[in-house]
Amino acid sequence: MNARTLSPLDRLLAGIERALETVAGAPEANRASPARGTADAELDDAERRHAAGLMRINHTGEVCAQALYDGQAAFARHDGNREHLLHAAAEETDHLAWCAERLKELDSRPSLLNPLWYAGSYAIGALAALAGDAVSLGFVVETERQVEAHLAEHLERLPAQDERSRAVLAQMQADEVRHAQAAQARGGIDLPFPVPQLMQASSMVMKTVAYRW
Repeated sequence: MNARTLSPLDRLLAGIERALETVAGAPEANRASPARGTADAELDDAERRHAAGLMRINHTGEVCAQALYDGQAAFARHDGNREHLLHAAAEETDHLAWCAERLKELDSRPSLLNPLWYAGSYAIGALAALAGDAVSLGFVVETERQVEAHLAEHLERLPAQDERSRAVLAQMQADEVRHAQAAQARGGIDLPFPVPQLMQASSMVMKTVAYRW
């Protein structure tokens, strides 16, 4: 049987469904959490709040990643690149589910501003895609490189005994490296100044706000 070709309306409706699931639903991971089998450590109140703040940032980062990929996929010019972006988004769904699970374990919650983060990131992803697939894939490369560095920082900042959170972030970091390499291999270009710097600045705003809210 031939696979059905999705119309623009089909893709729009599927995108709306993914958006609602991302910001208001409970996405399910296809892979087991890397924290499975790792005992939860005793954390005092300050350590628990700090770990939860870091994991809330990472959960918000995954909301943004879903939105970026969805926006880029919706306006990708070639079907192969669209499928590549959607496949990467599926792995990011694992990250989203893992972070949500860890937040619950830490008696905390996602960012209250996730709908705004999603909307803004979707718009950025769409603009990147409209600039062409090479730029869009280059945006993926730069985003994943920055996320990799950010995760390395969080691995250092977690409470030393919080091995469950550390296991999740370590696997996420490995996946982001892979996503950057794959996007570059498909023709992603280096983004010109000042785009990477603006991306870093917007990321800093998100991290500062999401840590508490």
